[in-house]
This record gives sequence, structure tokens and C-alpha cells, in this order.
Amino acid sequence: MATAETVQPKTYVGFDSITSQIEKKLLKRGFQFNVMCVGQTGLGKSTLINTLFASHLLDSKGRTSPTEPIYQTTEIQTVSHVVEENGVRLQLNIVDTPGYGDKVNNERCWDPVVKYIKDQHSAYLRKELTAQRERHIPDTRIHCCLFFIQPSGHSLKPIDVVVLKKLTDITNIVPVIAKSDALTPDELMGFKERIREEFAANGLKMYPYDSELLDEDERMMNAHVRSIIPFAVVGSENEIIVDGKAVRGRKSRWGVINVENENHCEFVSLRNFLTRTHLQDLIETTSMIHYETFRAKQLLSLKESNQLQNQADRSRPISPGMPGNAGAVYPRPAPAVAGH
Repeated sequence: MATAETVQPKTYVGFDSITSQIEKKLLKRGFQFNVMCVGQTGLGKSTLINTLFASHLLDSKGRTSPTEPIYQTTEIQTVSHVVEENGVRLQLNIVDTPGYGDKVNNERCWDPVVKYIKDQHSAYLRKELTAQRERHIPDTRIHCCLFFIQPSGHSLKPIDVVVLKKLTDITNIVPVIAKSDALTPDELMGFKERIREEFAANGLKMYPYDSELLDEDERMMNAHVRSIIPFAVVGSENEIIVDGKAVRGRKSRWGVINVENENHCEFVSLRNFLTRTHLQDLIETTSMIHYETFRAKQLLSLKESNQLQNQADRSRPISPGMPGNAGAVYPRPAPAVAGH
């Protein structure tokens, strides 16, 4: 096909309004963002989500006393809220996974999380393949997985590496160092570097990804994000008065941690990344990379299964009553089993 020539209309036609038409329809329909929180117990997963969206969306699932029982199974809970800001409605679906690694035997503790992510892909594929599919298929696929890392200052735990290996190929992983105020700036810098090295050494992927489709501005933005990741964050729903102004933060004997002060932690960078610069790309990457990979595998498996079934059908003996089958010998049926 020949390359289309660019033509400048001599008078105003009006098709440049298509962007406002699209915006109007999208605003009417609203937007949806599905976030999953994964990490060990006590890292403040619920608190950080509430801090990110400036609303109390999740109750803490952590143990607050020694008498509380440890979760025996990984129960997954989805909480949905519609958050509205300046006329834009965002349906926020938060998938909360109780902490793993609490038990003596943590074998395959990641299975429920992996199964949940794949189940959402399966549900979307089933609706997509129906003869009369919905105009807008409800999207429950996980767009972003916030992976919480304990602020040990050393490196990732072996169980963290195992869980990440199971997750990085099926969802967008955004690693965060929780309760980062437990580390000094020098400790934090060294910890971040070791985590990045461990990701590289184990072949673990973290979002955002490189792509030939990105323009120069997007490449520079992603390079800046990768220089920060993992985000060192502090979450708090409590308001503290600092210089006569109410701020969200945590008070200690050494002073106040203001979560929105970029000199104290990288909470603002994480929030901007998730909501202001990469929200749409997280959704598109889930659809175009993770879901498409899953979809291709499922359809290829279905095709191979159908081919095997067709081969099996062709290899079955023809019924004695069919023409052209005179003299054929067939296996004697097995004797009937008593009671059947």
C-alpha cells in the first residue's frame, strides 16, 4: 500500500474535535484501575493504599497483638471504590493479599496470588470469545502489582525472589520499600542498589519496560523512574501539625516524617508515577503484553487439543453397520461388571 500523502484542508472541516468527542465519551463511561498489593505481613500495605488515594479504602489486616491468629491460608479480598476528582470518575479495585511467609512451611504460598491473576485473564478471554459479547467487557485484570519489600537494608529474602519469579511474567511489578524511614539515607541508597542488582541477576522484570514504540520524552521519563525504583515510601493516614499546617505523617522521637515531603521519602514520586504519568500505560501494558501472552498460549493450547481430538476421531474404528465395512473384525466388548 502506498504511503498516504498529508493534505492540509483549505477551509476548516472540524475533525480535530475528535479528541474532545473521545474525551466526552470516556468521561461519561469513567475509568478503571486494578491494583494488587503483595508482600509480607506488617509492611503497611493497606496504609500505603489509603495514603496514595487520600481516602480510607482498606482496613489493616495485620496482627496487632500476640494473641491474634496467624493467617493459615492466603485469602484474597477485593475492595472497590469510585473515586471522583474534578469530574473524572475512577473505579478503583484494590486486591488485598494477606502477607505471606508467616508460617513455618511457606511452600507454594504464592499459588493463590498467581491463580487469581490468571483467573482474571481467563474470565476476560471467555467473555471475549462468546458469540454475543458485551460492548464493554468488565476488566478485572490486574494492571499494577505493588510488591512490598521489608526495609532490612540487606537484600531481598529468598522467598521474595521466588514469589517475584512467579509474578513478573504475568503482571506489572512495581517494587516499593515499605516503612523506609527505618533506614538512613546511606543505608537506603545501598539497599536500593542491591535490590536492582538482585532483580537483574535473577532475570526479574520490573515496570516500566523498554519499547521501540516509545518516543524520546517517554524514554527519558522511564529512565528517570528506573533510577528511583524501588520507591522508598512511608504511608500514614494521621495528620500532624507542622509549622501550623496539617500534614500526613509519622512522629518519632527524632522528629516528624512528612509523607509528602520529597526530602523525607519518595511517596510523591510513587503517587505521580501511578496516577499522573503511567496510569494509562499500566492498563495498556496489561492488555497488550501480559494478557496477549496469556491469550496466545490459551488459544494455541486449544488448537493443539482440537487437533489431537480430530486425530483420535479419525483413528476410531468404523461402525459395523456402515457400508463398505463387511468382514471387519472388532474387539469383543468387556464383560459387564456386577452392580453396573
